[in-house]
Amino acid sequence: MPHTVLLAEDDRAIRNALERALTLEGYQVMAVADGVEALAQAHRNRPDVLVLDVMMPGIDGLQVCRVLRAEGDRTPVLILTALVETADRIAGLDAGADDYVVKPFDVEEVFARLRALLRRTSPVGVGEPLGGAPAGGAQVGSAPAGGPPVPEAPRQQLPERFIEAAGIRMDPQARRAWRGARELELTRTEFELLELLVRNAGIVLDHSTIYDRIWGYDFGPGSKNLAVYVGYLRRKLDDPDGPQLIHTVRGVGYVLRED
Repeated sequence: MPHTVLLAEDDRAIRNALERALTLEGYQVMAVADGVEALAQAHRNRPDVLVLDVMMPGIDGLQVCRVLRAEGDRTPVLILTALVETADRIAGLDAGADDYVVKPFDVEEVFARLRALLRRTSPVGVGEPLGGAPAGGAQVGSAPAGGPPVPEAPRQQLPERFIEAAGIRMDPQARRAWRGARELELTRTEFELLELLVRNAGIVLDHSTIYDRIWGYDFGPGSKNLAVYVGYLRRKLDDPDGPQLIHTVRGVGYVLRED
């Protein structure tokens, strides 16, 4: 069965062109002109992925995303935006979007990002560490029966499904994470990025490796996509008086470690 895409774009020329391109690429497309129609369509026929323009009359793309996330809908969202400032990108991540494309865009980039988002809905992905074994003291195992434990339990009492490194505890099955006793509110991409870093704590992961494991596509040396997500994740992780956990290795990539 073809993947279904809900496309919301108020510019008729862009909407029609993108609808044709997606259809030719093999997607089943539901195209609408504004956020009200997008929400109604998403409630009637849940798509596999949403492509939302930011600047739409009435309810804009970010508001659509916020409503769906508040309802517990975790369908991947790709934002189309002409806004290129970091603050605008952060606003999209805040709203619950998974990725974005800046206008004017190459349709092949849209295709690549959609493929990456759809791959991430599969249970196979960042669940295995690089090299086939956990690094940096991370602990991995199978899930026991029962609900999530108290995160401050001693290490030996943590369920085997938890992974832990550098003061971060994560439950990949429940998609929950803590730094110490503080639970972290993470988007889908932030969680997967943090999980990759925790599973490979102490190992410097280069940009191309992270792009491949999280997005399934290397957007090239000019892309700021990864830097935006790392910056936003740092804001949620770091305590004002505590050490920084995600370190930049200039010209290479990022590493999770406690100094």
